[in-house]
Amino acid sequence: MSDSSKPEYLDASRPIEERVNDLVASMTLAEKISQMVNDAPAIDRLHVPAYNWWNECLHGVGRAGLATVFPQAIGLAATWNPDLIWRIACVIANEARAKHHQAVKEGKREIYYGLTFWSPNVNIFRDPRWGRGQETYGEDPYLAGQIGKNFVKGLQGDDKYYLKLVATPKHFAVHSGPESDRHQFNAQVSPRDLQQTYLPAFKTCVQEGGARSVMGAYNRTNGEPCCASRTLLEQVLRQEWGFDGYVVSDCGAIDDIYRHHQTVNTSAEAAALGVRSGCDLNCGDTYFSLMEAVAKGLISEAEIDQAVRRLFRARFWLGMFDPEEKVPFASIKYDVVDSPAHRALAVEAACQSIVLLKNEDDFLPLSPNVGSIAVIGSNANNEMVMRGNYFGDPAAPVTILEGIRRRAAKERRVRYARGCGVADLSRAGLDRAVALAARSDLVIAVLGLSQLVEGEETQEEGTLPGQSSQGDRASLDLPGLQQELLERLAATGKPVVLVLLNGSALAVNWAQSSPAVKAILEAWYPGQAGGTAVAQVLFGDTNPAGRLPVTFYQSINQLPPFTDYNMEGHTYRYFRGKPLYPFGYGLSYTQFDYSQAQVEPGIANSPVIVSVSIKVTNTGKVAGDEVVQAYIQDLEASVPVPACELRGFARIHLDPGQSCSLKFDFRFEDLACFDDDGRPFLEPGSFRVWLGGHSPALNGSCVELQPLQQVIFTI
Repeated sequence: MSDSSKPEYLDASRPIEERVNDLVASMTLAEKISQMVNDAPAIDRLHVPAYNWWNECLHGVGRAGLATVFPQAIGLAATWNPDLIWRIACVIANEARAKHHQAVKEGKREIYYGLTFWSPNVNIFRDPRWGRGQETYGEDPYLAGQIGKNFVKGLQGDDKYYLKLVATPKHFAVHSGPESDRHQFNAQVSPRDLQQTYLPAFKTCVQEGGARSVMGAYNRTNGEPCCASRTLLEQVLRQEWGFDGYVVSDCGAIDDIYRHHQTVNTSAEAAALGVRSGCDLNCGDTYFSLMEAVAKGLISEAEIDQAVRRLFRARFWLGMFDPEEKVPFASIKYDVVDSPAHRALAVEAACQSIVLLKNEDDFLPLSPNVGSIAVIGSNANNEMVMRGNYFGDPAAPVTILEGIRRRAAKERRVRYARGCGVADLSRAGLDRAVALAARSDLVIAVLGLSQLVEGEETQEEGTLPGQSSQGDRASLDLPGLQQELLERLAATGKPVVLVLLNGSALAVNWAQSSPAVKAILEAWYPGQAGGTAVAQVLFGDTNPAGRLPVTFYQSINQLPPFTDYNMEGHTYRYFRGKPLYPFGYGLSYTQFDYSQAQVEPGIANSPVIVSVSIKVTNTGKVAGDEVVQAYIQDLEASVPVPACELRGFARIHLDPGQSCSLKFDFRFEDLACFDDDGRPFLEPGSFRVWLGGHSPALNGSCVELQPLQQVIFTI
């Protein structure tokens, strides 16, 4: 102790490592184990308050009452704007801090009011059938890593001593369905796919984002339960990547080790295996069996001490044992929650996430001469569907219908009919909706998906009372009677604008090819400001510039089996077919020209091997954002490589006639191949760089694409 009155661990002037060691040394074995579950009780004699480690902030502080609700994660990825993601994460962190300190003042130390958050989800959206793909940043490891690391940085803050929050990239690793099998599934992957696809986003979040926590996955990877995998947790995460934080299990995953994976036979064995493999915190209660495990010699108290030290190190980083006046984030006032500035950012994020998929004859933005508007569809006046899952409670959400009504000129008459539900087969409302369309000048059909048909299996969040999510999808088509409704609306002869609310790819082939459907907007699950954002895009107040973070396929028949984790055939990087909309695709109300692509060799002793520059000019009549994308294609690889892969991007704003020159630097990790053992190497040969507003779509596309610039260089 530093003096007779204060334990060393309560002395804020001491180094954190000394304080952690002193506190853990003061605990009994039972007390240590009690701190290794998510709902950790107080240890009154040591002045350790109760703490619940389980908190959510996928796209806003979740499940803790009032919060600003941003677009679902897949929509955030569609912004292709890491700077915006950082701003959003900073806002989320401020609201989380304010809510936490207010709760503590009120004596509440409940679930969802803590400072350790189980976000972001950086699993690769390998297959569009996966219900939880909406929680991710899409199918590309580079994009997911760049978005993810900025989300981590924004949550954790930039103080030199304290963390604002702890971010937890999940689910480590090789996790993307099927939902129904996740508690016993064994994802078998090659070392090459592991290193080239499934691990990079996590690595970026850890090494560049500085994430202080990682959550393991339910499934096994190559035979090892992910929450008890020495390969993933010790060899890769800690030894290779230098991770210095703690690992938490997914909820119930330690129980799965013996109940479903049947790797061991008892809870004591499962608990010991989890801790010894590097999983420090159990979401669940299986770690209470560690007392039995120690008694049976399955694990030592020293091994438990290591895990407990990691956990308390995080709590000290968060300032939980220091006077509030020393912790800069403790002074954040509660009135930041749902503040006007935060609401404005939710509008900006929703606007930036919207992807214009079709705009026949420049039908959008809507003409001022448009008269009566029929807004039709199950998602048109559904506030809940806009939240996605893992959400908070917005104070003043704006549905798509309400947004259009607010924005439409007073002389325009806006009328509404539901038509049909997302997935039910009731035909009761079809005729009324079609009749309304026939009496209107324009139809805006708001269709798509909901948590009922995609999501975390059995999750009730985002569904009506008594309902739960079916988890994964078996089809990429519009569910229920929505396709029939859309075709009947089109048959009225009135122009139709289709607005999609969903968290994954839809095969809207008919809508894309139909001359009656003039435009298609992909709005994802846009959060509290969805209606405002959609209306701004429809009426031209915002020029859309979102880009697809996933491939939209023509049919489920183009996909390999859902359970096949071999990357061949999955995502644009390995897909050999013709997509409906390619990865990175999105239209604008203006046009951009690419020119003057040039290659520059790297400077000696620099990590940059080669640089490629490009000039982009807004040749249209209105200002707009362009997402400039750079893809590498290895032309002479001696081992299997992706057909092409994203290795650089930038979202830029240009006024009419304005130009901007950009340079993309390519390093070892951008050009490396992987051998059969997953080891990276750089081999001499030729590479092509594609530059433009979408991926190369090497096998063609169902939509017309602007030509890309390309350059070839040799190393």
